Amino acid sequence: MNKIKRTLLGLVLVVPVLYFFTGCKKFLDRKPLEATLDDLTGGGLEGQAIGLYGALRNSASEPYVGDGFQSIPWLGMQSFRSDDQEIVADAGAAGWHQTYDFFNYTKDDWGAGVYWDKHYVFIGLCNSLLQLADSLQLTDEASLINVAEGRWMRAFAYFDLVRNFGEVPKIDFKIYNPSDAQVAKSSVADIYALIDADLTYAEQYLPDSWLDPKFIGRLTKGSAKTLHAKSLIYQKQYAQSLALCEDIINSNQYQLFVPYALLWKTANENSSESIFEIQAYQSAGRAIDYWSWFGTSQGVRGSDADGWNLGWGWNTPTQKLVDAYEPGDPRKQGTILFSGKPDGTSEEGGYGRDVPPYTNAKYWNKKVYVDPAEQAVTGDIHGAGFVNYRALRYADVILMAAEAANELGQGELAAQYLEMIRARARNGNDAVLPKVDFVDQMQMRKAIQHERRIEFAMEQERFYDLVRWGAADTVLAPLGYQPKHKYFPIPQNAITASGGKLLQNPDY
Repeated sequence: MNKIKRTLLGLVLVVPVLYFFTGCKKFLDRKPLEATLDDLTGGGLEGQAIGLYGALRNSASEPYVGDGFQSIPWLGMQSFRSDDQEIVADAGAAGWHQTYDFFNYTKDDWGAGVYWDKHYVFIGLCNSLLQLADSLQLTDEASLINVAEGRWMRAFAYFDLVRNFGEVPKIDFKIYNPSDAQVAKSSVADIYALIDADLTYAEQYLPDSWLDPKFIGRLTKGSAKTLHAKSLIYQKQYAQSLALCEDIINSNQYQLFVPYALLWKTANENSSESIFEIQAYQSAGRAIDYWSWFGTSQGVRGSDADGWNLGWGWNTPTQKLVDAYEPGDPRKQGTILFSGKPDGTSEEGGYGRDVPPYTNAKYWNKKVYVDPAEQAVTGDIHGAGFVNYRALRYADVILMAAEAANELGQGELAAQYLEMIRARARNGNDAVLPKVDFVDQMQMRKAIQHERRIEFAMEQERFYDLVRWGAADTVLAPLGYQPKHKYFPIPQNAITASGGKLLQNPDY
């Protein structure tokens, strides 16, 4: 493979310790990639592939799409609509609270419009890369990997769109003129067929791993198989999904990180459990600043005066989530900060601080809770722009394997996979989280569904799980959910721009 020479925008790597700061020893071990790529100016294939990673993170300069993949509009679409997450309903968030927490969708909603636009901008970047490779008939190993990266990224974007809007335009070609994008909606089945084809290609050509530590964060076969297994389980193709999950499990490339609470620390980004993360990085004093809104948008909404100005607080746990944990489950302390209480022991992800007794929110998302010393070092004292978004992790592979096995009538196998997750969570404490006993498929199904709720709490899975399980109509009904709310209305601006080819979703 040709040596990659261009800056990998937004990616970070772990290098030997250069600095030591009390309270954030490992945090500054991370450094941005310091390589150069000859084709940066010319925008060659390698350059376009690398640029996709930076675009996912970036929310500041063109071409950026970060707002659609790990920032405020994204949180609204993928988090607030569940029964376990909500937005703090202060004066600045009241509109969002009504739209997403209580399913008051509108076709003119700003957030959904940005989400749609950013996904199609990103798909356009992917299509440009693929068109370039096709036009040059590039078949060398490095180029095939770049094409695989482009196709994985396109599948990633379409997987979001099909889950949130249902039928959407299938644009799998480069746009040269605005009229080229005036495309009617394709069926959900057609969109999934494109996703599956892109991921099958990516599985073939992406490497098993990147041996050079400079490339931590780049896509691998594992990330292709994981996203593909996820796509297949949404389509209820359980045998195919299970086969992919077991390929990943049997590869022995990934391990569950122990303890659960420390998985979310910045020092443990790109861990043994990581399959794909959108990278972010800030150096001392923000001299190098590959920032992201992901951590800042969800951090505790305190003040400079009390030392808890960690973000905007726009993704907070609900009482229903707090009540859903089994007695003694360590994941509760690893996931939730409690107003007016200590932040927990170091083993629980705490820093020896007391959370102020806030009245605007009783609970906060601990999975984006950062060490104040890290904020001080970076100078990002009003947020946490250096936090990675862990988009795919190994625990999901294991629980998808459990779910698929159970749906195929292999309950004992499902129980084995379920126990892997619970064993990691209990971390040697046999007094909590006993092994699940079951008598039939339904009982195991409920156990797996509970485990997904707890394992991925605050991680943008719950709403989609409820929908695909057929449980949303019941669980979310008290919040105003109706069957039509499975999908958002197509943004009116997109319909107008389509020249009449794009039709609104039913019931809107």
